[in-house]
Amino acid sequence: MSPPLLPVITVFERSPDRGRGLGRDMRVRWALEEAGQAYEVRLVSFSAMKEPAHRALHPFGQIPTYEEGALVLFESGAIVLHIAECHAGLLPDDAHARPRAITWLFAALNTVEPPILDLQTIRFQERDKPWYKERLPMVEDRIRGRLGELSERLGNADWLDGAFSAGDLMMVSVLLRLRASGLLDAYPNLTAYVARGEARPAYKRAFAAQLAVFTSQSSTG
Repeated sequence: MSPPLLPVITVFERSPDRGRGLGRDMRVRWALEEAGQAYEVRLVSFSAMKEPAHRALHPFGQIPTYEEGALVLFESGAIVLHIAECHAGLLPDDAHARPRAITWLFAALNTVEPPILDLQTIRFQERDKPWYKERLPMVEDRIRGRLGELSERLGNADWLDGAFSAGDLMMVSVLLRLRASGLLDAYPNLTAYVARGEARPAYKRAFAAQLAVFTSQSSTG
């Protein structure tokens, strides 16, 4: 009998974050490592992402995608949720705790991440626009508002709702995007929360794997 095919995820051939683990494929890698599931990686260039072959997997021409036999998924949140539902380790068994963990996954993507993405857009694509100086502090204030609410909810707990879950995985991944901005520094419990996520062995394995791709591609470029 042939061994089961490993799931395949697509990642940047040359990551724009220079191996810092901020790409959305990192979230999928981390989830697979937490679940103890082996996987394969297919490198995709920026030009190939817009070609029909890749758009057949991801209609918006982005990464990551996830292929598991006949199943094809896109969107990191959907992929992480699928992994969490199929394998132990990322969702609790309790009938109430399980949907709460899923709620935190969606909160990370739908409530906390949007203003963070706005900040990245402003800083890297709109710095020369006439509205830059006025818009920047407004977006930073929105982020501080979300961080304050999240900080209050987390309190002195290690994780958002009991044991580590897919909700924490996604929230930590989102908060990592703020590191360079310094905005997270004003919230010591959130800083420690992110550090706990990064200290998990599964995160370290995922980070090392994505960094190895960047390093190998840079050395051959």
